[in-house]
Amino acid sequence: MARDTTDFSPIEGIDELVNHLAEGCKPREKWRIGTEHEKFPFYVDGHAPVPYGGERGIRALLEGMQEKLGWDPIIDAGRIIGLVEPTGQGAISLEPGGQFELSGAPVETIHQTCREGNAHLAQLREIAEPLGIRFLGLGGSPKWTLAETPKMPKSRYEIMTRYMPRVGRQGLDMMYRTCTIQVNLDFGSEADMRRKMQVSLKLQPLATALFANSPFTDGKPNGLQSWRGEIWRDTDNERSGMPRFCFSPDFGFADYVEWALDVPMYFVIRDGHYHDMTHMTFRQFMNGAARSDLSDGLPTMGDWANHLSTLFPDVRLKRFLEMRGADGGPWRRICALPAFWVGLLYDEEALAAADTLTSNWSYEEVVAMRDAVPAEGIGAPFRNTTLREVGREVLAIARQGLKNRARLNREGYDETSFLQTLDEVVSRGTSSAEEMLSAYHTRWGGSIEPVFLEYAY
Repeated sequence: MARDTTDFSPIEGIDELVNHLAEGCKPREKWRIGTEHEKFPFYVDGHAPVPYGGERGIRALLEGMQEKLGWDPIIDAGRIIGLVEPTGQGAISLEPGGQFELSGAPVETIHQTCREGNAHLAQLREIAEPLGIRFLGLGGSPKWTLAETPKMPKSRYEIMTRYMPRVGRQGLDMMYRTCTIQVNLDFGSEADMRRKMQVSLKLQPLATALFANSPFTDGKPNGLQSWRGEIWRDTDNERSGMPRFCFSPDFGFADYVEWALDVPMYFVIRDGHYHDMTHMTFRQFMNGAARSDLSDGLPTMGDWANHLSTLFPDVRLKRFLEMRGADGGPWRRICALPAFWVGLLYDEEALAAADTLTSNWSYEEVVAMRDAVPAEGIGAPFRNTTLREVGREVLAIARQGLKNRARLNREGYDETSFLQTLDEVVSRGTSSAEEMLSAYHTRWGGSIEPVFLEYAY
């Protein structure tokens, strides 16, 4: 989750909010790739979760990383809760249950993403191993109950923890017991944003199926391949899921703003203090509803940027697009997720092919696919076939897009090799979740503990 913003520029009107999004438009040569990945810290001895405090806790990890990297600390109520690279090229942050997240720098190639991920995990290992800590690459916490999961001392999470049970059944599980890999990508114009948004919303269920990696809860199989995907079906449906209006042929920045204005807020920051604003929408805030809550009562552009970061559709629009459908996973998946989406969206031939493939997919069909995927994975039905067959076609398009980009590493290889782990899912017809379940019922002897060896960083 991104660092919260403070920008005290007053908001003059709705047009300003639309322009805020439109300012994200960039020429193709400035398009970048920003990859984020989360992982669960655990103690090697006993596989217990890692609390914030103590000599071997999350705070000690952050302080060790700060000393090693020289990054600036992010402080909340006097406590270190993250780090940011001094020029803004990357950050380390904490999710509510201690999930450790790298928000990578905006880079030009998947090769750079791969090197960045390698460097981060090597640096983290150097600090974590003397503390007896390792990290788990899964989409859902496989063993610890919600009660056993630590809580990070981050003010926005206190507000969200109080609010989530009022708006859905699984919001606390989303916060405390899931991990994701996400990629943030640019657009060149409103029309380019629309096409990328619509293609990626339609294909997000496929991404969930290809990356399905959360089949265990509370130490046993949960009957799903992507528990994380299921959790998002009942977290807070006012701010998450597949917004129907995004499928409109004339969808644009103003439509997203109008939707965002009517979603309840989480918080605003004043003088370093987080104020609970869950009782009003941003539109009500703009109309003066906070005069009794705040001394000024007036929204700022920082408030708007923070509000946009608390909306959770499957593809999120800010000044870039965020692909949000994938479970967290092993190291190879960290590079596969950006390769999948960059291949589809950053090459004109590939984007046109993906657009053509999905152009007559209806909103209802996509939602039905999204609903089926958590349990059925790539075996989920779509029309007269399955997502496995759709995946073959989409991966071929992504591969062609990466070939067309022709971004070579030092050895002369392009970016297509990063799709290999997804090719394996489609070839064998089983997700990594199904592979784990098979191991659980055979060589793991019905025990969850081997997951902490085989899926650890």
